[in-house]
Amino acid sequence: QVQLVESGGGLVQPGGSLRLSCAASGFALEDYAIGWFRQAPGKEREGISCMNSRTGRTDYADSVKGRFTISRDNAKNTVYLQMNNLKPEDTGVYYCARSITLLFCSLSPNMYRFWGQGTQVTVSS
Repeated sequence: QVQLVESGGGLVQPGGSLRLSCAASGFALEDYAIGWFRQAPGKEREGISCMNSRTGRTDYADSVKGRFTISRDNAKNTVYLQMNNLKPEDTGVYYCARSITLLFCSLSPNMYRFWGQGTQVTVSS
């Protein structure tokens, strides 16, 4: 079965860094787009990064450009999100997700139907 498991979240001070991991199973990364999303309390889920794992093409939300980097290891079936220079507004539950069809890249949650359970990221001093 398709499974996505996020890890790497935690509490970090502003300006700090975290690397999130998304371990995928039940499918090959190169056949789908993988997205990273976050959701703060009371707000809609926001697409922050995505990758076409076959070509390596990526996209980022304007709010994280220059600070976050998505990458993957196809052999390990794992996608990463390196988050640098974290800000309090980055706080939220971070999810990885798999598209239901092969995509170049999309930051729209509606294009994804398989989701992990999320990992909490809290940026606070």
